[in-house]
Amino acid sequence: MRADDPGVVLAMFPNLPAKLFRGECGDRLRALAGGDPEPPLTSFTSEADLERLSRARILLTGWGSPVIDKTALAHAPHLVAVVHTAGTVKSHVTPAVFERGVVVSSAADANAIPVAEYTLAVILLANKAVPALAREYHARRAAMNLVEEFPDIGNYGKTVGLIGASRIGRRVAGLLRPFDLDVLISDPYLDEEGAAALGARKAGLEDLFRASDIVSLHAPATEETRGMVTASLLAAMRPGATFINTARGSLVDQDALVAELRRGRISAVLDVTAPDVTPADSPLWDLPNVILTPHVAGSLGTELARMGSQAMDEVSRVIEGRPLHHAVHLAALPVTA
Repeated sequence: MRADDPGVVLAMFPNLPAKLFRGECGDRLRALAGGDPEPPLTSFTSEADLERLSRARILLTGWGSPVIDKTALAHAPHLVAVVHTAGTVKSHVTPAVFERGVVVSSAADANAIPVAEYTLAVILLANKAVPALAREYHARRAAMNLVEEFPDIGNYGKTVGLIGASRIGRRVAGLLRPFDLDVLISDPYLDEEGAAALGARKAGLEDLFRASDIVSLHAPATEETRGMVTASLLAAMRPGATFINTARGSLVDQDALVAELRRGRISAVLDVTAPDVTPADSPLWDLPNVILTPHVAGSLGTELARMGSQAMDEVSRVIEGRPLHHAVHLAALPVTA
């Protein structure tokens, strides 16, 4: 390996680099690689794989990266950093990486932006009853007396409850600041002062469900949060309220959610479910008060380039011996996404 070779090796699905590293960002990567980078590694098994891994100082990973465990590390004597071009690193970075002293970075902050934007859009449209009104207008195909028939729609003075002061939850709170909304946040690690700094009020989980016109879920998927949205919490929601899930389906009692939605008291916008792809025979597909989207809230299309750019900034910091801006720490993994 040349002394001036930064040793950047890609490990991700083969189709990702062209989507992540566009324009100036692609130029930066080609400059580091001395030309077009080699195709990304998708396994650490063949002799050719292991030879490339042995040259890696920085693993630039993405969706589809092989797991970096003790066996892989044994073939990567020069590895000093894993820079991930997406959110969670839990699926491919094992504790052995941290124990070896390899620094880890994630583009979770960049990925939080489109999720928060999606959430904001859904909140504003749901309070305006746009999904229900669109269905009703389509059914009637005639003028509607909106003032008389829908006297409580609108965003002014409504209450939005955010579950989780995660990076996404905090960003959603920030995006809600310009609107005349009362924002509640429930998070066991957030105090009243911290909530106030986000332009919100701290609330217990049950109080949040009872008080909110919109409940939006932004907690991480951990053993502690599995099934945290229970039947009793869903039953406590106001008639006409909307439940939004852009986190993970595992956080919600799915049977209880379906049962509550079948009653027609509340609505839901679900970008995630459990299982990840809603079964074809699920009643969620046909309930008029449910909108299902195919895990579209996170980075897609042009938004992938934002994650690639953030990752390349981190690669530059590693090469220049500067601290990471988006470091991931082993101690935080149990309570983060």
